Amino acid sequence: QVQLVESGGGLVQAGDSLRLSCAASERTFSSYTMAWFRQAPGNEREIVADINWSGTSTRYADSVKGRFTISRDNAKNTVLLQMNSLKPEDTAVYYCAAAKGVYSSTFPAVRYDYWGQGTQVTVSS
Repeated sequence: QVQLVESGGGLVQAGDSLRLSCAASERTFSSYTMAWFRQAPGNEREIVADINWSGTSTRYADSVKGRFTISRDNAKNTVLLQMNSLKPEDTAVYYCAAAKGVYSSTFPAVRYDYWGQGTQVTVSS
């Protein structure tokens, strides 16, 4: 059972930056595809970005391309989401997720096996 713990959320102004971190409890973390999702009030949860096990492949939702960067440090069992030029519409609870198996051809993957509890990001205008 992999436990994922997000941190780094907060209240910022439009145009500011935040860096979210997700710490995983297992060394097998390095074999998982990792992803960030978000869910705003009244909206469905949506994919933000994902990254393959080695960090060599990444994908982003169109709404965050050019502003957000996902990365991972397998030695530290950590995945990061650097968020720049934040907008009020980025306000949401952000979740970290892990998927077993090969890097999915679909974005997002059909199934994620583990989820964190989420961290709130609020961007004021």
